[in-house]
Amino acid sequence: MLGCVIHGAGDLRVDELPTPEPGRGQALVAVRYGGVCGSDLHYWRHGGVGDFRLQEPMLLGHEVVGTVVAYGDGATGPAPGTPVAVHPATPCGTCPECVDGRRNVCRDTRYLGSAARTPHVQGGFAARIAVPAGQLRALPDGLPLDQAALAEPLAVALHAVRRAGDVRGRHVLVTGAGPIGCLVVAAARAAGAAHVTATDLLPEALRYAELAGADTLVRADDPEDKGWPDQVDAAVEASGVAAGLDSCLRHVRRGGVVVQLGMLPPGQSPFAGNLVVSREIELRGAFRFDTEFDDALRLLAREPGLADLISAVVPVADAESAFALAADRTRACKVLLDFGASA
Repeated sequence: MLGCVIHGAGDLRVDELPTPEPGRGQALVAVRYGGVCGSDLHYWRHGGVGDFRLQEPMLLGHEVVGTVVAYGDGATGPAPGTPVAVHPATPCGTCPECVDGRRNVCRDTRYLGSAARTPHVQGGFAARIAVPAGQLRALPDGLPLDQAALAEPLAVALHAVRRAGDVRGRHVLVTGAGPIGCLVVAAARAAGAAHVTATDLLPEALRYAELAGADTLVRADDPEDKGWPDQVDAAVEASGVAAGLDSCLRHVRRGGVVVQLGMLPPGQSPFAGNLVVSREIELRGAFRFDTEFDDALRLLAREPGLADLISAVVPVADAESAFALAADRTRACKVLLDFGASA
């Protein structure tokens, strides 16, 4: 079978891999689609994500959907042939964070396609994958597989909006209109936000934010843009750059909440810390998700228009061109790899 393996910065290969057998407690899934995530692009371009660096070849991918093939000993779940999405995280269940109900920041979690630990956790960009059966989620009736591939990034967005608190009837600012930022827009609207302002450097990205439900679009590099709000109730920083965080801190109201969702570069990042003090702004991090994955699948089933964020579906054999397209934000929002003919 074909799999999409990163061997180092700039060294992405579509390799022939052995088809796995499901072990005890595992399910074998025939992957149909995999979404190319920003972290996949970071591994491809830079050989790492934030402080997580490649130490060995790794199968990429954590946004995967397909159908159940079989189960190993002791495993049960949706019947073979059922379309499923794969929750990419397997928290340990015993660390203080898991016991406290914060499994998304489990100190010993396993996450598909992540170099956070060594040996790395191999990902889902292959025609067949064996995963813990508990990670399977049957799709809601009527939700097509390609749209279900948005569940993982939408879950990230839903978690970030929940970290912002109750946004019902509030004005929310989202800095960065990449795939995650656009889905934060959609998540904020689903949570009852009265107005959502989205910012980005690129007009093409802002058009996707509008499709996701943004009311006001702002060019991030234009301080004179009339769309800049005087103040917002909450802000989600989804660009992963210090300038985005600065915009959030300067436009959120006194006592407001800023959620840092975008992964900032390794090392120290400057930010307007005095504003956090003088305006009593609450600065919160948001990392991955937990039960929001199930909420994301239900939301996708209710909001078929979110499929408009899928820019292209590319055969896995052309993975490098798919990654290049996904990295070009003037041409694409979310790009999917198609494993349908690569078993």
